[in-house]
Amino acid sequence: MNRALVIKATSGEDAPERCNQAFTVAAAAAASGVEVSLWLTGEASWLAVPGRADRFSLPHAAPLNDLLSGVLSGGRVTVCTQCAARRELTEADLLEGVRIAGAPTFVEEATREGAQALVY
Repeated sequence: MNRALVIKATSGEDAPERCNQAFTVAAAAAASGVEVSLWLTGEASWLAVPGRADRFSLPHAAPLNDLLSGVLSGGRVTVCTQCAARRELTEADLLEGVRIAGAPTFVEEATREGAQALVY
């Protein structure tokens, strides 16, 4: 059975330590060969917009843009449909490889056999 990790980041610059933790765990898992799906919700949605992760700064933490690149190279990144709509974001506004999907897709990923879901 393949193990998968589904991580939901619920904060962005409004709670930088919690946000960075979600990205750090997702990037570490992707680098380890674990199947990773990182969901960006709430203020974390903005970090899928080109240039936004570059501006994120947290002392003693890996640069968020590097973590995001690591996840994108070895996993999947999704922005919540409602969160994107509230911010007037479309897939054309997002980094290449980032998709927009809703709760049914999150539930499907999080409840499949072998999946572990974490929410930060």
